[in-house]
Amino acid sequence: MDDQNRNLILATGLSFVVIIGWFLFFPPPEVTQDPNALPPAAETGTAPGDTDIALTPPLAGGPTPAAIENSAPVEATLSEAARIPIETQSVEGSISLLGGRIDDLSLRNYVTEVDGDQIVRLLSPVGSEDPYYALYGWIPSGGLGYEDVPTSDTPWDLESGGTLTPDSPVTLVWDNGGGLIFRRTIAIDDSYMFEITQSVENTGAVDVSLAPYGIVARHGLPDDLQNFFILHEGVVRNIDGIVDRFNFDDLPDLDVVPREGVPAEAAEVMSSGWIGFTDKYWMTTLIPSEGQPFTSVTKYVPGADIYQTEARLPQMVIAAGQTAEVSTRLFAGAKEAEAIRNYENAEPGLISSLFGAESDANRPQVERFIDSIDWGWFFFLTKPLFWLLHWLNATIGNMGVAIIFLTLIVKAILFPLAYRSYVSMAKMKELQPEMEKMKEAAGDDREKVQKGMM
Repeated sequence: MDDQNRNLILATGLSFVVIIGWFLFFPPPEVTQDPNALPPAAETGTAPGDTDIALTPPLAGGPTPAAIENSAPVEATLSEAARIPIETQSVEGSISLLGGRIDDLSLRNYVTEVDGDQIVRLLSPVGSEDPYYALYGWIPSGGLGYEDVPTSDTPWDLESGGTLTPDSPVTLVWDNGGGLIFRRTIAIDDSYMFEITQSVENTGAVDVSLAPYGIVARHGLPDDLQNFFILHEGVVRNIDGIVDRFNFDDLPDLDVVPREGVPAEAAEVMSSGWIGFTDKYWMTTLIPSEGQPFTSVTKYVPGADIYQTEARLPQMVIAAGQTAEVSTRLFAGAKEAEAIRNYENAEPGLISSLFGAESDANRPQVERFIDSIDWGWFFFLTKPLFWLLHWLNATIGNMGVAIIFLTLIVKAILFPLAYRSYVSMAKMKELQPEMEKMKEAAGDDREKVQKGMM
């Protein structure tokens, strides 16, 4: 065996040793969770509403398979309820006043085909071919029932605002007629981040207890599901700094939680977390405020084929004559690495800085949000290589030239390791004529040839 082959085998073996050693000595911590810690379903009564939508926690529901087969085009479904337009430089769509659902969102800067002009649709309303939406509400307790709180089919009124833009939030209002006035203020930035502020005004004479929640639900599997083993598609969540993932086909295999009545899993988040769905290029994620404890729930509704993620916040007591509010965020858009990293840090990323972006203390600081992108098994290599290529492309302005420069940089870094191999190859080349002479002189005597080479 010559030195070149020996070095190649040695390098390959050492690489496997490093990878195996990394996962042996630095295994991901296990998430401590208690499936039975979910809010009881039976204590608050039965959730009202039609069966065409994922019901409010802790129950779940959805359309029958026949209803899905008879689904209508998105345009026809959108006209079934009054809507508030959404217009930004990155997205367009609308919010339904029926349930206050964020269920109509398209990405203006992305098209479905390279040469086409049809933009990518991310969220779709119930009744369309692929329902996918975000829903917010309150879980009642004590003497309250679901008829006392807004649900998936509550008719909201527009209290203020018109079109939702980065400069003009909108506020929805619903009076339950029993002393509680619910408001929901929705804001959006220039990119893909919504901020939803839910408030309850208690005009009654007694204190009430409610627990706010957010849901992202999708009916059925995505049409463009890749099912490629190195690409994660499904649920992605952060539990106090630990990023965890479920494939879509993992959800039906979850244990049935008695208090849910469906396959589900819950994890208690103490201070920092988020949960949602990720596709190859797009993501929709519920993000409670930093420092806000909540219950992160993943569930599957078998009869309706609904995949659902939830963020359930702790119960709040609203005293008589008082108002309580809570804010959460919703990311719904493309997995643009620079945009996602900017949501993770108050300081802009390197690429954004090159284009004049400045620090912003009000920017969401979402812990480990950049890891919502699946960097693969070799993340310790893919992440730095990606950021280096990203920076080169932004600096040079040409991806082809950036790839050439990246190749040269990697070659320069690996040159010390390759140098010995190059030297060995050069020596072998110099000795090649002498070796050929030995072979000719020895003929078929291999032992003589080997002794001569030594």
